[in-house]
Amino acid sequence: MYFFDLDGTLLDSNGVWLDIDISFLGRFGISPVPPDYTDFVTHNNFGVSAHYTKEKFDLPLSVQEIVTCWQDMARGHYANRLPLKPGAMELLETIHCKGEPLSIVTSCMPHLCAAALERHGISGLFRSVHYSHLINIEKSDPELFRQVAKLEGLRPDECILFDDSPDYCAAAKQAGWQVFGVYDPLFDYRSQELRSLCGEGHYLQDLSSYIPFL
Repeated sequence: MYFFDLDGTLLDSNGVWLDIDISFLGRFGISPVPPDYTDFVTHNNFGVSAHYTKEKFDLPLSVQEIVTCWQDMARGHYANRLPLKPGAMELLETIHCKGEPLSIVTSCMPHLCAAALERHGISGLFRSVHYSHLINIEKSDPELFRQVAKLEGLRPDECILFDDSPDYCAAAKQAGWQVFGVYDPLFDYRSQELRSLCGEGHYLQDLSSYIPFL
């Protein structure tokens, strides 16, 4: 079964989060955005990231208020602006036409994910969507991928993941999944790490590069 990450893999959305970070923190006079902050929130879900943000910058907002603010800022982008990554539509349609099941594994919030899938007319291609925060396991934890495989009734080696994050690819591989790393500019500085982690032929410059394998 084929599993896809959403942000940075199917959807060209990683850049928008830095824009949101700049705008949100700028309201409190925080500029520039610290690199270690960007790295942390990139690899964690909204709840964890909001708690971290509140504590790191001593913000006069609750964790839920921070999450709500981020969601409001992101909603317009996901529903109206963010494009698919190169090759995404072509690969999804090719796999779907072959009768192979598709799924998403994401740390994105459900309403944002649904908005993006509906905008691009691809929600019907997926048999399921697995949200890390609903499973209550971080995506950097191999246990998440073990649980997703169980939910789908699959052995780990029957699961193929496409993801742009070296940390998420590492977690899935540790769980016994087959892993393909997908280039995204956000992780350009770790591209060699991702290439080495995934192995020969399992690092894709874009998703259309996988089509010859089908």
